[in-house]
Amino acid sequence: MLPVDEYVNAPGRAELVREVRKKINELGVTYIYYQFISVTGRIVGKGIPADHWERTAEKGFQLVYGSTANLFIDRHGQYIGYGPEASELIGIPDPETFVQLPWDKRIARVFCVCFRNREEDENPGAPLTSCARGNLKRHHATFQEKHGMQLRMGCEPEMMWLKRDEAGNPAGGASRPYCYHIDQFESLRPVSMRVIEYCRAMGLDMIQGDHEDAPGQLELNFTYDDALRTADRLATYRQICAQVAREFGLIACFMSKPFMGVSANGCHTNISLWSGGEEAVNPLGNSTLPGMEGVFTYVSGGTNHFMPDSTRHPKKPGPVGLHCIGGVIEHLPALTAIGCSTVNSYRRLWDQGFWAPVYADWGYQNRTCGLRVSAPGRFEYRAVDSMVNPYLLASALLMAFDDGLERRLDPGEPESRNIYQAMKEGKDVKKLPLTLGEALERLAEDEVIRRALPDEMFRVFMHYKGDEWARFNATVTEWDVQRYLDCLP
Repeated sequence: MLPVDEYVNAPGRAELVREVRKKINELGVTYIYYQFISVTGRIVGKGIPADHWERTAEKGFQLVYGSTANLFIDRHGQYIGYGPEASELIGIPDPETFVQLPWDKRIARVFCVCFRNREEDENPGAPLTSCARGNLKRHHATFQEKHGMQLRMGCEPEMMWLKRDEAGNPAGGASRPYCYHIDQFESLRPVSMRVIEYCRAMGLDMIQGDHEDAPGQLELNFTYDDALRTADRLATYRQICAQVAREFGLIACFMSKPFMGVSANGCHTNISLWSGGEEAVNPLGNSTLPGMEGVFTYVSGGTNHFMPDSTRHPKKPGPVGLHCIGGVIEHLPALTAIGCSTVNSYRRLWDQGFWAPVYADWGYQNRTCGLRVSAPGRFEYRAVDSMVNPYLLASALLMAFDDGLERRLDPGEPESRNIYQAMKEGKDVKKLPLTLGEALERLAEDEVIRRALPDEMFRVFMHYKGDEWARFNATVTEWDVQRYLDCLP
């Protein structure tokens, strides 16, 4: 049996497929988006009438391999990752992710994982290694089997709501840049409440929100969970924001740094390792679940291995936590290529007056470090922005954790001083890459983090991002013109 068929015939999946059919009939769904995640974190896939659910759940759908790279071409006119002669992937839906779209209840969505074509000469039906979501599922399963611990993640997705001018182009933020200002939060209330309404209908347990520093900038947070479900929910959150933007005639901007002189859009990621715990369904006020129970399931409880060990130190994380911090610090330059994955990401790191982390150090409540212990039992990874592919980031963090645990890496003592002051006083701290090009070089040199991008994923990622860096360097910008147009004689 081919790996794709083993996946389709996994124990318990047939019953989930039947439960989805019951939901389709109960909810009146007539159309389904089968979606997966490209190398850049974009949602891609196909729409198929719900009448064909069972056949698609068994056989999957086909799409060109290059869709994992958004079917983009590089600056030389070559398709990124895969040429037109390449085979077509097989997308297999995970039925537990089926949920109705609240803005058009005729339509549902289901997340998929991708496999190689069954007719390939080499590795037919094998997992497609350029599938970010499938890679995370496999990496996490391997980590859990090896270490007996589960990665739980929470994220803080900052983004900006921008106005449009008459031509539809960006025309500034939809609110003023006052951080934590309730009146500015209130000015975007119709938008944020629509987002929250849709989020609750799609399984996101919203816990808090605020107006941030930049024009139109909001942060709306949802409960942390298993790494895969958190990544799925961040992708869903972005999809929801895009829809709400259409409804209000706005732009939902996840670009990292659209404005200089104000804060960028970060996506700080809170991480912890657990064993045990229980999963429970949270209906989020829905009298009838508009989707499968898996969409509304959260894990809680168990043993948090990042908690302090009181026999060693009242505040410092225990050995597991310290070794994991050591792994992240060791590999932070390469991780930066994953967490800060665009040319624009580095505008955030250069604008250092707005708490952007540029040094590979750690502390407790120290926002000048790349990693901080934001509360007992969890770490906040700060070198990540709103353009991140959360599936790649989670995989990369698992590799850093694994290396830290294997080598028992020591991160040193936590830094309590402002990192800039500490450096003035003589501390030697490794700096993060400050361009995408440098970050890609650090990634290429790091065999540990490269394991998070196996086989074709590394090739596709480097082709895509290397081309992005080359295009930037080959582009004459408005800055060039203003700076050099009449500088001589």
